[in-house]
Amino acid sequence: MSSDQAGQKELVFYDIASGPPRRTFAPNPWKARFALNFKSASYSTKWVELPDVTPTRKAFAIPVSRKLPNGEDFHTLPVLYDTVKKQYIGDSFDIAVYLDEKYPSEKRLIPVGCKGVTCAWNDRINELFSRFVGLGSEGLPLNPAIADQCRQILVGRARVLTNRPEMTWDDCLIRGEARVKMMADFKKALGDLEPYYASPDVSEGPFLNGKEVCYADMIVGGWLGMIYASFSKEDLDTLESWHNGRWGKIWNGLAAYGDIVE
Repeated sequence: MSSDQAGQKELVFYDIASGPPRRTFAPNPWKARFALNFKSASYSTKWVELPDVTPTRKAFAIPVSRKLPNGEDFHTLPVLYDTVKKQYIGDSFDIAVYLDEKYPSEKRLIPVGCKGVTCAWNDRINELFSRFVGLGSEGLPLNPAIADQCRQILVGRARVLTNRPEMTWDDCLIRGEARVKMMADFKKALGDLEPYYASPDVSEGPFLNGKEVCYADMIVGGWLGMIYASFSKEDLDTLESWHNGRWGKIWNGLAAYGDIVE
């Protein structure tokens, strides 16, 4: 009897819990969720509260894939568990590679021969969007019951990343003229991606290959997912006005793979 027949999904996806209603909001879990849905994978979601992420990864003995600038381990999600192979995969890019191997078909996440360039694109996109993550700090959909604890975790990371040990949560919030400037800088940075969308195929759809979606689009979409979860309507309207509406079109184009499967 298969795991599905027994009522258990073959894959378990560990995602960071938001406040109610539960939904994905962090960029790397979004990348993996898009990939799972694209592959029509048999999976269920296990929601993990932010303070429980580190203990959860440690309990599964999953090696960290990232470190903070001070050398401290950075335990984060997503994690994917294959109940058949009894195997954990603890990085969003590795999850995409694993899904292509597990579900070999013409409907690939990463085209054959493009793993290296897709990995480089992942690094490029992560670096770009990370510079502007503060724009969404105030609107993050944290669980109200533990919001203060979550903020302490986030500001603790920010202190290390900025080398500002005196930093408080209020320092993480970008408001007023500082926000106007950062939004302008964000627009300019996103504009640097425009040449990648200059292919003739792009006229047929919003993705890098026009109407054909691939994991490289989900990498961008993962960060857009955090933006759509945390930006005000006014800021989202501003974002969607940039670059001929490209970023809203990408987000809407990925909606077919955005189901929150429980």
